[in-house]
Amino acid sequence: MRADNSGPPFELRARVYFEDTDAGGIVYYVNYLKFMERARTELVRSLGFDQSVLQRENIIFVVHSVAARYHAPARLDDELVVTVEVLELKRASIRFRQQVKRADGELLCEGEVLVACVSADRYKPRAIPAALSVKFSSCQAVSG
Repeated sequence: MRADNSGPPFELRARVYFEDTDAGGIVYYVNYLKFMERARTELVRSLGFDQSVLQRENIIFVVHSVAARYHAPARLDDELVVTVEVLELKRASIRFRQQVKRADGELLCEGEVLVACVSADRYKPRAIPAALSVKFSSCQAVSG
């Protein structure tokens, strides 16, 4: 399912703390994925859904695969802007495009994350709830 969305992608602002950096003083590469995860979680919250409530309803989202490309390092105290757009929405999965930029606009990391909707009790694929699917469709990137 694809939809046109002329609005900007969802954004989450974050700050780089000492715990995010490696011995060289730059953000450890895996931590970009943590920033991306937080942005996806906050996107779901902004759409009116709470992940803990979904879990009690036997619905969780798990990462199936990630592709990331690193462009420049983030450093201690940098302010980051993490964006999320839905690239593809299927019955039981969502492909997201995400970027991590410094607040000055410099692209630091970008990636695609494929997330599957599964049952919380058996980890078997299940359909994304219709109400949530409709909300996700409003976050889809403009096809170009």
